[in-house]
Amino acid sequence: MQNLILFDSDARNHLLPLTATRPMGEMRLGILTLREKWEKRLNASVSYITQEYLQDKYPIRVEQENLIVNSGVLPTEALCTRINQIGMNEALLYKGDLIAARLDESQFEALIEDEVQELQGTELEADVPLARISRLWDFVLLNDQAIRDDYDLLTRGRKSQRISPTNKVLGAEQVFLEEGVKMECCTINATTGPVYIGRDAEVMESSALRGPIAIGPGATIKLGAKIYGPTTIGPGCKAGGEIARSILFAHSNKAHDGFLGDAVLGEWCNIGADSNNSNLKNNYSEIKLWDYVEERFVPTGQQFCGLIMGDHAKCGINTMFNTGTVVGVFANIYGAGYPRNFIPDFAWGGADAGYRTYRFEDACDTAERVMARRNIPFTELEKTILYQIYDQNRKFRSWEKK
Repeated sequence: MQNLILFDSDARNHLLPLTATRPMGEMRLGILTLREKWEKRLNASVSYITQEYLQDKYPIRVEQENLIVNSGVLPTEALCTRINQIGMNEALLYKGDLIAARLDESQFEALIEDEVQELQGTELEADVPLARISRLWDFVLLNDQAIRDDYDLLTRGRKSQRISPTNKVLGAEQVFLEEGVKMECCTINATTGPVYIGRDAEVMESSALRGPIAIGPGATIKLGAKIYGPTTIGPGCKAGGEIARSILFAHSNKAHDGFLGDAVLGEWCNIGADSNNSNLKNNYSEIKLWDYVEERFVPTGQQFCGLIMGDHAKCGINTMFNTGTVVGVFANIYGAGYPRNFIPDFAWGGADAGYRTYRFEDACDTAERVMARRNIPFTELEKTILYQIYDQNRKFRSWEKK
C-alpha cells in the first residue's frame, strides 16, 4: 500500500468556509470524499499536509517512499495511471503547478522546510484530462461527472441489493443499493444518471429521485422528497422538500419542505422548515460570491449559484437566502427578510434583528448536544480547531468593532 500525502494548495483559502474545519482532501464531491477517491484508486493510505491548527487531528505520516498529491485534484483512471509512472524524486506539473511527486524521506523533509529541490519536473501530457476544485462554485460544476466516476468505481464487479417491486424504476441498470437500504413506493429515474444509495440509508415513501444522485450510508430521505441530480446527500444526512444540484457533506439536515438549489452544505448544518435559497437572479445576470482571500464579492462566471454553508451553521424556519450567499462556520440565522449575502463565522442574528457574536462556549455546548444525537463525541481537539476559526476570522464580524 502506497504512503500518500495530500497537500492543501493555495486554493484552500478560496474554499473557505468549507475548508475551515478540514483539509481539502476531506471535502465530499460525488459519492466519496477526495481522500476516499485517492485511497481506492491508488491503493493508498492517506495523511495530510494542511494548516497547522488542523494538523493534530489530521497528522502527517512520512515513510521512506512518499507520494504527495495536490488535494484539490480529482483522481481519474488516466491521471492515476500517469502518477503511478512517476519515479523517485520526480514531479508531475500542470502549467507549472505541482500535481504530484514521489519523494524519499530526506527530499520530503527538505520540501517541508521550503529548501531548494532538485526534482525532475514534467508537465502533464495534454491527453490526460485534469479536473480540480479551486473555487466554491466548482463543486456544483464538477459533481455530475464525479458521481458517475465514483459510481463506476464502487459498483465494478459488485451486485446491488434487490430493489423492491413497490418502487417505479427507470434505468434500473444504473441503480445500486448497498445492504440494508430501505426504500418502498418511490420513483427513481436513472436514465439521466446513476443513483447510488449507501448502506442502511432509508428513502421514505413517495420520494422522487432523478439521477445522478448519491445518498450516503445512514442517510434519510424524508416522505415525498423531490431530488434532482446531480445531487449528493452525504452520510447521516436528512433530506426533504425540493433539492437540486446540491451537495451535503455529512450529518447535515435539510429535512423539511423548502427549496435548496446549487448549494453546498458542510457538516452538522441545519436548515429550518420552509426555508429557501435563490439560485438565479431575477435579471439572469452573473452571480458574485464572497471570497475570504480577496475579502470581496468576486464574479463566478455562473448564472446559477445558491447557498454555501460552513460546518455547524443553522437557520430558523422560513429563512430566505438570496442568490449566492456564503454562510460561515457556526453562524445562526433567523428572522424575516433576506440576510446578508455574506454572514461571517459565529454570527448570530438576521436581516431584521442585526447581528451579534455567537458566544464561543455556547456554540460548543450546542455542538456537543447535536453530535451526541449521532453518537459522535465533541472532543477538546474539535473545540481547539473551532476556537482558531473563531479567532482568525473575527475581523469579518464588523459589529465587534463598534
